[in-house]
Amino acid sequence: MDKAIIDAKGLRSIELNRRIKDAVASGVKEILLKRVNGHRFIGTGIRGDVTITIDGVPGNDLAAFMDGPTIIVNSNAQDHVCNTMSNGTVIIHGDAGDVLGYSMQNGKLYIRGDVGYRVGVHLKAYRDKKPVIIVGGTAKDFLGEYMAGGVLIILGLGVNERVVGNFIGTGMHGGVIYIRGSVEKHQIAKEATFSEITNEDEKILETCLKDYCSHFDLDLDEVMNTKFVKIVPASYRPYGKMYVY
Repeated sequence: MDKAIIDAKGLRSIELNRRIKDAVASGVKEILLKRVNGHRFIGTGIRGDVTITIDGVPGNDLAAFMDGPTIIVNSNAQDHVCNTMSNGTVIIHGDAGDVLGYSMQNGKLYIRGDVGYRVGVHLKAYRDKKPVIIVGGTAKDFLGEYMAGGVLIILGLGVNERVVGNFIGTGMHGGVIYIRGSVEKHQIAKEATFSEITNEDEKILETCLKDYCSHFDLDLDEVMNTKFVKIVPASYRPYGKMYVY
């Protein structure tokens, strides 16, 4: 059996996740979850080439520790999406909550709408493993907090107000943040700084956004037709002097 449909109504999170893991273990490659309503830990620890589509709103820790699968959410998602995810792709067609991509090590997290606070906390990278988070709407405070690697992009599509909050890059010591539109100096933390967009940055943006736009039926040229702000670490050891003399 290549496909499976699981109705989550009336199931506790532990039972729903047991059924998902049983389906993956039996060789199912496509899983549709119907009537999801706050169920936590969906996709946690799942490995392999499987696509999970979710109708409804999943709860916290969606795709935590996941390694390989694709998860498509046809609505909103809650907090801690892609917590320490090893690899895979998560596509959210609505909004998402706080602390997205915490310690995410590789893979992609695409959100069409807005997100909350502390997105990209401790985002990591190692050799050819570079996680990517792209947000189509706005983000709140502490974006890229303690960011250690990877790429974080905020697009602010259809937004006339401020795209991001304050304290951007607090404790940042790796990776890069691209924000479409304008950012004021007072919005970024002292551990981060502005940097010029280079030809290499243009290539990175085009590659990342081409994939993102393909999932949400967006026009790449329109998205790229607005200036981006680049934010990088001011130091790769921002707290070194606090502990080493």
